[in-house]
Amino acid sequence: MRILIAEDDLISRKFLFKFLSKYGECDLVVDGLETLDAFLIASKDNNPYDLICLDIMMPKVDGVKVLKYIRDLETQKGLLPEKRSKVIMTTALAETQFVQNAFEIGCDAYAAKPIDTEKLIEVMQKLGLITER
Repeated sequence: MRILIAEDDLISRKFLFKFLSKYGECDLVVDGLETLDAFLIASKDNNPYDLICLDIMMPKVDGVKVLKYIRDLETQKGLLPEKRSKVIMTTALAETQFVQNAFEIGCDAYAAKPIDTEKLIEVMQKLGLITER
């Protein structure tokens, strides 16, 4: 599984990298522009990400705008929903409006920080990314 971790907070980024490395190859980016670059490169190389962990509040371009761009690009390419990258939005914010906007745009799940690894495993199983622990 190919995983993109888009997280500006060093501790959260390291934590997600250590945890998710058990499930696949992880790339790390620290802001919205790097996230878009990584997604575009993977798309052009026909080697898309299976999972994108996308922080809502990031520098340069926020996660909700990044998500919209990713979903628009996937739609332009004619990708069926089951072929799209699975996107789990992460945030420390308690503001439900950001999460609601992300779901309307097409995120697959939401994880509050600090990340609960048991819940993250459950979400990944529900999304069909992993079959067992």
